[in-house]
Amino acid sequence: MKGKRLWVSALLLMLTLLSASVGLLVSAYASASSGGYRRIATITGAGIPPHMPKWAFDISWVDEDSQRYYLADASNASVDIFDARTSTFLGRIPGFTGYHGSIETQGPAGLVTDTLYQLWVGDGNSTVKVIDLFTRTIVATLSTGGTKRADELAYDPQEQLLLVTNGSDQPPFVTFISVLKRKIVGKSVFPQALDGLEAPLWNAVTHKFYVSVPTTRQAPGGEVAVIDPMTKRVVGSYPVPNCHPNGLALGPNQDVLLGCDGHPLIIDAMSGHVVASIGQVNGCDEVWYNPVDHRYYLAAFTNASGPVLSIVNADTHAWIANLPTVPKAHSVAADAQNNHIFVPLSGQGIAVYAQT
Repeated sequence: MKGKRLWVSALLLMLTLLSASVGLLVSAYASASSGGYRRIATITGAGIPPHMPKWAFDISWVDEDSQRYYLADASNASVDIFDARTSTFLGRIPGFTGYHGSIETQGPAGLVTDTLYQLWVGDGNSTVKVIDLFTRTIVATLSTGGTKRADELAYDPQEQLLLVTNGSDQPPFVTFISVLKRKIVGKSVFPQALDGLEAPLWNAVTHKFYVSVPTTRQAPGGEVAVIDPMTKRVVGSYPVPNCHPNGLALGPNQDVLLGCDGHPLIIDAMSGHVVASIGQVNGCDEVWYNPVDHRYYLAAFTNASGPVLSIVNADTHAWIANLPTVPKAHSVAADAQNNHIFVPLSGQGIAVYAQT
């Protein structure tokens, strides 16, 4: 009996060690497949998910100086404010059109902060609203003259100039706003654009704005328009193959990441040449570059194998991971001070991801 007990004990020990080894291998594989990233928190609060499974939201933005995360929350007709340091909901700024069944007139839409501690927000009635972030109140409203929403924005701090797109109007156009004067100072129309306009960005090195144009007759795969802020005119265009560009993010070495309906592309801002294609993901909307961890973050909400947050090494252009999200998770922003990534998830809240 004693020998049998010893044999059984040895067998149990072997099974325990084998189980532990398998567990370690599974854990290591999961860590490798996620690039070491995981969800570390979910922000909830009054009026945001899980109370809103059909949550209508749009662009998100992190202001690095204040570490505030702002989200265009059309379901609540407001801009929601979060503390990016503590991952907590702070409150909201009302006064927008909200969502009434059409994304073409929903607001708020795009948003961006300036160096004067103001938040500029596109709204569903073709207006841009200026928010004083000290008082958290709307202090000015400017009409861009369209009938649909004033959508996404880019900010030139050198000229104190704002560019805002009206992509749903026919024909689509961009409007230029003096930040200091809070005044419309120009407009540029895109009659060649067949499917509206998407994200703009500002490049301080080239001193140009760049705007995603999803498709034109000459460039059915889409193009990136280059705009001179001084003349307020298009001075160049970069056709891109099989893209239908949406989000734009300026990375290192004058790389520009394009969030595409197809595979994301990285182009050279100087020449427009495609320098990389990310084949492990598709169906991206908003994209973000974090200059501290040198990562691109892509909200791939229509990815063919399911919605994901995709992560790419900006220095090497190497894909790192796809983290599952939910349908309509098309918004993403990151805080460069703590490297946390924020992704709104309908029915859940604001998911906070980090590399651990």
